[in-house]
Amino acid sequence: MSPGATVPEADVCLILEGSYPYVAGGVSTWTHDLIKAQAPMTFSVVALTADEKPREPRYELPENVVGVVDLPLRSRAGGPQRRLGATRMMRELTGALIAMRGDTAPHGFRRAVELVARARGSVGTQLLMNSPAAWEMITAMYREDAPESSFLEYFWTWRALFGGLFATLLCELPKARAYHTISTGYAGLVAARAALETGRPAVLTEHGIYTNERRIEITMAEWLYDAAESWYQIETPRWDLRQLWMAAFQAYARVCYECCTEITTLYGGNQILQRADGAPPERMRIIPNGIDYDLYSALARDTGDRRPTVALIGRVVPIKDIKTYIRAADVLRRSVPDVLCWVMGPADEDAEYAAECFELVRYLGLEETVVFLGRVKIADYLGKIDVLALTSISEAQPLVILEAGAAGVPTVATDVGACREMLEGHPDERPALGAGGEVVPLSSPNAAAAAMARLLIDPDWWQRCSDAIRTRTERYYNKREIDRIYGDMYRDMIGRPEGFRVDGFRVNGGAAPSGGLAPVAATGRR
Repeated sequence: MSPGATVPEADVCLILEGSYPYVAGGVSTWTHDLIKAQAPMTFSVVALTADEKPREPRYELPENVVGVVDLPLRSRAGGPQRRLGATRMMRELTGALIAMRGDTAPHGFRRAVELVARARGSVGTQLLMNSPAAWEMITAMYREDAPESSFLEYFWTWRALFGGLFATLLCELPKARAYHTISTGYAGLVAARAALETGRPAVLTEHGIYTNERRIEITMAEWLYDAAESWYQIETPRWDLRQLWMAAFQAYARVCYECCTEITTLYGGNQILQRADGAPPERMRIIPNGIDYDLYSALARDTGDRRPTVALIGRVVPIKDIKTYIRAADVLRRSVPDVLCWVMGPADEDAEYAAECFELVRYLGLEETVVFLGRVKIADYLGKIDVLALTSISEAQPLVILEAGAAGVPTVATDVGACREMLEGHPDERPALGAGGEVVPLSSPNAAAAAMARLLIDPDWWQRCSDAIRTRTERYYNKREIDRIYGDMYRDMIGRPEGFRVDGFRVNGGAAPSGGLAPVAATGRR
């Protein structure tokens, strides 16, 4: 649908950036399954996109989706360039945006929401970005933020950062009884605004930590202008532009955390990063992803005459570190000469990297050991796999470990994301179930090969790991239970009385209080 399109009121409005329903992937598939599992509850979707280009959905929308609203972060300027009182409003907005950093970020955002809401209908991107008042705003913030930096570079940085922010403030919010964002960032700002303006509760689910991902991108970005060389300067510049980008996304995260009644993530390691970015610990909660335990646990094991088999299930891309897996296979065949090492996943996403992997197999003489199967149906192969391997350099909560675990297949995985928690158990696991495989260091073929060899050679160890990962998956990662948890959370949010407020402030219902943001009302579990 077009930006600002009106959709019927839903029970829950899902807010996503760069994913469902236009981009296929793990988060999108999770969202699609979540919606279907919660029928007959109704959902609307706000899909944040980079621009206004038309996009085709990659998913067939379930019947309980009442509408999709596209929210482009970059769009053609609209609205009047001038309005009565614009100068005063823009000066107040400048102060609010300057306040949107550090501990004061929620207060600055709340003020920005109020200012734009009061002028809604007579304010658009023309006034906020292309007017004489906007020029005054930019120059004032430049003097405050980075007077030692290039103004030209600051100008374009400002437009990129605050253009997206203004888009979240100007869009038409679908009416809903509850709002659920699947990240912080700009999607998180939409959820925070919804909580403030409507008085309805908002919840956040983070798969990966948005601010951490942006930190990595910004640090590695070659296109981003660095501050002038400081080795010859008497004073260190107050900010460089990389710091401005990172500070902005940290501020956006803090705003989202402050305005959400629940802050959920997939595993404990993510909570460390959430707390560092200002998430209130009393609102934090772990809800892992789940898998169809009944489906995978019913798969029969192939105990016939076949080769010992290891499989890596994933795309042939650098982040999966397929080369370490290939080198581990080279080491493994010295202790298990007849081992078969499958790579199960598409090889067309990064053709250059895939070609390098194929060449490495040939160079090491592994053509009879390492076999690339391409995209396959995992359920058709799990009964023939003895050990799952995961050599990734970055993951969140890889479901393939759980799918294999439900089938009783132990895993050797690198120490990334939730892998250690899934294989060794959460520290609070009672009773402790034991290891469901082994966690090994990153980019260590020898360690990975040793762990795989132990599972292939020692049947008692394999059986203990198989029993542990199967039981842990059933007990803690069964999708039926995860769906029930989300259903209960939604029903609690939907059932809250009209006029529920995050902090007593509501843009459409009175002036903001002069004090700080008060704690969110209790949800019944704190």
